[in-house]
Amino acid sequence: MSTRSLVLDANILIRGALGRVVRQIIADNADRVALVAPESACDEAYENLDYLINDRGLDRGIVTGVLDELLLAVRPVPEEVYAPWRSHALARIESRDADDWPILATALAIDAPIWTEDRDFFGYGVATWTTDRVGLFFAYPGS
Repeated sequence: MSTRSLVLDANILIRGALGRVVRQIIADNADRVALVAPESACDEAYENLDYLINDRGLDRGIVTGVLDELLLAVRPVPEEVYAPWRSHALARIESRDADDWPILATALAIDAPIWTEDRDFFGYGVATWTTDRVGLFFAYPGS
């Protein structure tokens, strides 16, 4: 696996479970870039999917099965890796959404950008990629 890494936010995991675009991007690039997410983001994805499954009347087994498969390509990062960065991450993001500190702390801990649709990460000293632009990250090794 490459030494390049990309931290996935929970909203990207959810998009991967519910749609085709993110799932295909992950499938096409998981062997070239280390795709990671803090364990808390993986848990958050399952929790939010529960709400969406109930709200939209989706088949729980199918949707959670898709997320299970997706997480085979995304390496969960244990809290002990990013916990030392908590204070630093909170100092940056607390005014917008303190609950997002694990994503930012993981990015700081492993010196990697974040793939997200959450604008709360923009302007806090870590590169961010949205789904419509993340192809550039994968296409150019220096991104």
